[in-house]
Amino acid sequence: QVQLVESGGGLVQPGESLTLSCAASGIGYVIPIMGWYRQAPGKGRELVATLTGRGETNYAHSVKERFIISRDNAKNTVDLQMNNLKPEDTAVYSCHVRTSLAVEGVDYWGKGTLVTVSS
Repeated sequence: QVQLVESGGGLVQPGESLTLSCAASGIGYVIPIMGWYRQAPGKGRELVATLTGRGETNYAHSVKERFIISRDNAKNTVDLQMNNLKPEDTAVYSCHVRTSLAVEGVDYWGKGTLVTVSS
């Protein structure tokens, strides 16, 4: 059974940094795509950053130059280092993995961790 466990959310002030971590269990191979999405209050879910098993990254324009995604393929973990946080980064951040790039791939989601940026 695939499980995603996130950690690292919390309350920070504007300009501060925070790192989110996600550990995926139940998958015995390098996960093709791992990433983070977020949902702000009253808004839909949006992509934050993804990272393939080959090291290809994709970032939302709003977080480029501020956030860094990294992963450990041996452990199937993915981290999101968030720098220079802004109030508009406030959201529930969810870890996402996709088991295959093919059509039959399955998407899994973590329960989410709340990040609040406020002075």
